[in-house]
Amino acid sequence: MDMTGTPKITIRAARREDAAHIAQVVCMAVGYDTSHPIYPVFLTLAASDNSQYSYRNTLVAEVDGAVAGALVGYDGARLMELREPIFPLLLEHLGDVPHIEDETSSGEFYLDSLGVFPPFRGMGVGSALLNAMSDRAFAEGHERVGLIVDVNNPKAEKLYAELGFVRVGMKKFLGHDMWHLQRVATADKCRHHEEE
Repeated sequence: MDMTGTPKITIRAARREDAAHIAQVVCMAVGYDTSHPIYPVFLTLAASDNSQYSYRNTLVAEVDGAVAGALVGYDGARLMELREPIFPLLLEHLGDVPHIEDETSSGEFYLDSLGVFPPFRGMGVGSALLNAMSDRAFAEGHERVGLIVDVNNPKAEKLYAELGFVRVGMKKFLGHDMWHLQRVATADKCRHHEEE
């Protein structure tokens, strides 16, 4: 905590040893806990170098040194390449490969899975992760950052709206209607990128 008693939130690049935390966050994002048979799939993918849920695509938030949450994000143009490793793992662990709709595409940096662990909710950890990943995407030259949110989750959509995300359409994902939201780089961020 800082001198005012406010918890100190630190955002850092994930490391391979964060795989269990990342897998837990991805489980949370799709509505499961770590007892679900898909958890080992996410754990393997999180520890890999080149997958949708790789630690290389993840930022981790720490509050006073404890892992508080994580956010997975990547260039939407790479979705098919990054998703490829999931199919054999789904077959191995679940005995089936369900149809998975494309939740993103080229033209946006996609925020795939965000999760904050229960003891750290309400502290601004989610916002800090979303801002940090968006800043990273804009610094890399992406003009849009996108995500999807269940139409029945107005609380989450409100958080995203407060951070500058607006509805740009609707998508179907795993049988759910989802709002497709995007945040566009501001002129200041574009100018900063051009000056680097």
